[in-house]
Amino acid sequence: MTEQQLKQTPSAWRHCGHQVQMWRQEAGGTCLALGEAAGYAEGTVRAMEVGRRRPTLRLLTVADDLYGARGKLKALESFLVPDPFPARTVEFMDREANAIAVQWYEPLLIPGLLQTESYARALLNAHYPPLDEETVERRVAARVERGLILSRRPTAYFGFIIEEMALRRPVGGPGVMKAQSKRLLEAGKLRNVDIQVVPTSRGAHPGNNGPMVLLESPDHEHHVYEEGQSVSHLTADLETVSKLTQRLGMIRTEALSPSESAEFITMEADAW
Repeated sequence: MTEQQLKQTPSAWRHCGHQVQMWRQEAGGTCLALGEAAGYAEGTVRAMEVGRRRPTLRLLTVADDLYGARGKLKALESFLVPDPFPARTVEFMDREANAIAVQWYEPLLIPGLLQTESYARALLNAHYPPLDEETVERRVAARVERGLILSRRPTAYFGFIIEEMALRRPVGGPGVMKAQSKRLLEAGKLRNVDIQVVPTSRGAHPGNNGPMVLLESPDHEHHVYEEGQSVSHLTADLETVSKLTQRLGMIRTEALSPSESAEFITMEADAW
């Protein structure tokens, strides 16, 4: 298994824990003794060694010193640094960063490229199972950095269609949502960005099937990205791309124009 693969899955915990276990057993040590030296219960050490819990830098450092690993165990910490994005979205992020056109429909939340730091943090803090603080902060920073693509790539087109519900859901509370609304208005002033709102009054339309992102590469290859609770799907299948491109077009007919949408968002910002 490569280092990147180890970083992208919980198997990194098992890999690092197994290394600690091998050095401990080779030295004739016990989990109890290692736990006492590191300040952990014996059961906690066992859980780290088998990958049920994330091995800590403290455990790696103490084990390295106890068993004479000469830095080999401490160096394993690099495998345990949380990735800024979930492994299943990495390819999408890569293609998004290089796309010449991104068209995004989002029914429930503000699209990632438009999220403020506070809004992103509120979403990640609501994740279940809960994420550790280090993972939350790394993903927040990565999401904010990712959003800078809107201004850094002025010749790439970004079109967003957002449902009214996403503007009304109080993610993080009124203060966060007021700042988020202002962020949308600022982004919408960029020459390469269009933001459109679909009012709830429009009723049923093709977007009720869920969110989607259409990407066009510099080589004019088209991809569609869809994401659910625990799965995501990126495809260049021509039939799928054609179908969802048409569907996005139908959704756009239900949306307000960019200027009308800006007025709508302004009213929502004032309401918060």
